[in-house]
Amino acid sequence: MIKLLLWVVFIDCVGVGLLISTLMWFISNKYLVKRKSRDYDVEWGYAFDVHLNAFYPLLVILHFIQLFFINHVILTDTFIGYLVGNTLWLIAVGYYIYVTFLGYSALPFLKNTVILLYPFAPLILLYGLSLALGWNFTRTLCSFYKYRVK
Repeated sequence: MIKLLLWVVFIDCVGVGLLISTLMWFISNKYLVKRKSRDYDVEWGYAFDVHLNAFYPLLVILHFIQLFFINHVILTDTFIGYLVGNTLWLIAVGYYIYVTFLGYSALPFLKNTVILLYPFAPLILLYGLSLALGWNFTRTLCSFYKYRVK
C-alpha cells in the first residue's frame, strides 16, 4: 500500500504533472497569448498549479470513490462492471480537462482557450469504443499498478 501511495504521489501527480505543466506552459505561451510581448506570459508555476487543481478531483474519483465499487461491481466480468468503471474514468478525465480549461480561461491575456476542451471529443469516442469492445480501463490499470508496485 505504501508503494502504491508513493507511486501515485511522485509518479502520477508530480512526475506526470511536470510533463503536462511544461507542455501546457509551452503551448499557452507559444499559441494562446493574445499579444506577443514581454508583459504577458503564463508562468510555469501557474501551469503546475492548474495541473494540481485539476488532478485533485481525478484523484478523489479514481482513488477514493471508485474503491467503493471496485471489488463487487467494476472488476466483475459484466457489462455493468466496465460501464461503471469506464464511466468513472470518463468523469475523472473529463473533470481534469474541464478544470484545466477553467484555469487557463481565467487569464485575460489568453485567446482561444476553448481549444483546451477539444480532447473531450476523442475521450468520448474512446469511452464509446471501450464499451462496444468490452474493455475495462480499471482492470487494465489495476494490472498495471500491480505490476509496477511489486
